Amino acid sequence: MSNEPRAYRDTLPENAFRELHEGEEYEPMMPAQGTPREVNLWSVCWGIVMAVIFSAAAAYLGLKVGQVFEAAIPITIIAVGLSSATRRKNSLGENVIIQSIGACSGVIVAGAIFTLPALYILQAKYPEMTVNFLEVFLASLLGGILGILFLIPFRRYFVKEMHGKYPFPEATAGTQVLVSGEKGGAQAKPLMIAGLIGGLYDFAVATFGLWHENFTSRALLWGDTVAEKAKLVLKINTGAAVLGMGYIVGLKYAFIICCGSARSSSSMPRASA
Repeated sequence: MSNEPRAYRDTLPENAFRELHEGEEYEPMMPAQGTPREVNLWSVCWGIVMAVIFSAAAAYLGLKVGQVFEAAIPITIIAVGLSSATRRKNSLGENVIIQSIGACSGVIVAGAIFTLPALYILQAKYPEMTVNFLEVFLASLLGGILGILFLIPFRRYFVKEMHGKYPFPEATAGTQVLVSGEKGGAQAKPLMIAGLIGGLYDFAVATFGLWHENFTSRALLWGDTVAEKAKLVLKINTGAAVLGMGYIVGLKYAFIICCGSARSSSSMPRASA
């Protein structure tokens, strides 16, 4: 716990999410000349813990729905909650480090869960192939390090030089969580309530089976007819993680992703009868 004066403001500048006018400068919440707490034992240890936990969570969800979620948002919420619970003041820099370390989990997992199953499938067909755990581990480790190193120059370009030109919905949501956590009090309560509602929602589905997690068009009369005649079934996953991800991305970009998926699916070559 620290009583040191705040080295930064607790609100974002007005031009945080829009393009800058000619000659206009963006002054971040944490100025370069300040010396806030950032990389220390607290932030690094909790960042590693978050990376381990959310690597497992991202792997499970990725194998289940075929999409790796952005772990930065729930990690940010947890980091803010930990700071509030332990009454740590001026913890914005520490929370950013926790979020940055923990968010690497999705990067590593995405490269592993979509390739490791393929290796084991090939091994079943070609017994002479071997899948060595050490080689897979080193490939994931070095690939993650290489990916992070390549991300550094791109991060500067997209975040600083292209300020406000792209929406970055998940990063925007994470930023809002960090800022709300710094304000504390009533500003942080919606985060805790949202987490509780999401947990109860999934608990009701997984434990009691009050409704099916996957809703299909077969539940409707016309959907069942279409499925029988045209062999077309529409499915919607109603899990809290998927719904939350869709809410953050928004209808516009979700529609663009959906159209891209449909376009790529329709252009795939089909085997002749």
